[in-house]
Amino acid sequence: QVQLVESGGGSAQAGGSLKLSCSASGYIFSRCGVMMWYRQAPGKERELASSINNDGTRTYVDSVKGRFTIAQDNAQNTLYLQMNDLKTEVTAVYYCAAPIRVAFYSGRYHVVCDGSRNYWGRGTRVTVSS
Repeated sequence: QVQLVESGGGSAQAGGSLKLSCSASGYIFSRCGVMMWYRQAPGKERELASSINNDGTRTYVDSVKGRFTIAQDNAQNTLYLQMNDLKTEVTAVYYCAAPIRVAFYSGRYHVVCDGSRNYWGRGTRVTVSS
C-alpha cells in the first residue's frame, strides 16, 4: 500500500513562513515523473498549487509565484513546499499528490502510474492570520 503523509502545517502570522513536507511509504516520488501540492481553501474547490517534474520544471499557481518554492529530495523521498511572505488567502488544507493508482492483482498491490488521477495524502492545515 502507498501512504503519503504531509506535515509542517499550522498557524502563522501574515508575512511569516511555513515549510510543508510530504513523505511516502510504498512509493518512490521520482517514479511517475511529477509530484504535486494541491490546496483546498474553505468553501472552495481543491486546486493545484504547485508541481515539480523529474527534470526540475516547477509550476505555481499565479497567486503564490515568487513566494512559494517546491522542492523534492529524492535521496530522502520527500517533497517540500517552502511558503514565504504568507498572506491570509493561502489559508487552506494542503495535500501532497502523486499521479498513481494502486491496483491489487496477482496476490499483491501494484503501484501504477496514471496521469488521469491522483493519489492523495490526508493533508495538512495552514492557517494565516493578519
